[in-house]
Amino acid sequence: MFEGIDFSKMGQMFEEAQKQAQKMQEEAASKEYTAKSGGGLVSVSISGQGEVNDISIDNSLLEDKESLQILLISAMNDAIKMVEDSKKHAASQMLSGFGGFGPKP
Repeated sequence: MFEGIDFSKMGQMFEEAQKQAQKMQEEAASKEYTAKSGGGLVSVSISGQGEVNDISIDNSLLEDKESLQILLISAMNDAIKMVEDSKKHAASQMLSGFGGFGPKP
């Protein structure tokens, strides 16, 4: 399980992992994910850190509260999933660079 790992270099590996994690956080902060629902009637934009930046709602939905709620929830969930998937992908890439600790293909 630990074959081929030089434990004397663990501190250096940990330091490199911290640098990569910081870089990932900085990159995430600069990304924006947008999800639409209802054929574009509702649009939600979220930063890579999971903060909502913008919500756009078509005027035709303003008198249909129930439809608006459903479409808004759908767009929010889709945008949040995009952020989570991006974070998982970045973490997987980072781990794969450290002695095979990442997921196996």
